[in-house]
Amino acid sequence: MTTTSPTDSTAPVAPATGKRRDFLTLLTVAAGGAGMAAFSWPFLDSLRPGDAGSARPPIDVDVSKLPPGQQITVVWHGSPVFITHRTPEALARLQQAALTTRLRDPSSGTVQQPPYAANWHRSIVPAYGVVVGICTHLGCVPTYSPAPDPTTPVANWPGGYACPCHGSKFDLAGRVFIGAPAPYNLPVPPYAMPTPTTIRIGENPPGKDFDFSTIQQI
Repeated sequence: MTTTSPTDSTAPVAPATGKRRDFLTLLTVAAGGAGMAAFSWPFLDSLRPGDAGSARPPIDVDVSKLPPGQQITVVWHGSPVFITHRTPEALARLQQAALTTRLRDPSSGTVQQPPYAANWHRSIVPAYGVVVGICTHLGCVPTYSPAPDPTTPVANWPGGYACPCHGSKFDLAGRVFIGAPAPYNLPVPPYAMPTPTTIRIGENPPGKDFDFSTIQQI
């Protein structure tokens, strides 16, 4: 009688699970005020410069029920995209000199966004922020911390994104603070707004042209 040892190469192999598919599905859940837990994003290569964004089909996101001050995270071609409904108070803080003097690139001089988002709010309309949620240091996912908090390690925290991996901080427009290990602002993907409450990620507005592969770094 033939027996099979535990190390026998002919032993049956368990089928692969759907963990990767399930993981991506979970990321489309609304993040609310808590944001996402930090981890090294495993799909960085899908958005690195050289991978032309124009070849990707766009996705539509309905933000009609996204309350002010809240954020949702969607997956666009394997990477998280943060969509934030910014409050009037948050927008006012983004324009204050007390904040902009603390930022490495407050005027978006480095190409980390389309030309139509190279403004103080880094978006098409001020109320909605759209950024790729990958820290430009080592690829961790920053957490959403929108409320001002004087007790945080960052003095006079104005609200924004904090990367728990190595301490990089960004404001609610995705602009990086001076002294953070991240060298650049969070990238803004090509996107359009075909309606006031629909964000189409992966497609430029009519008459506009922007190739995501031209950004400085992700």
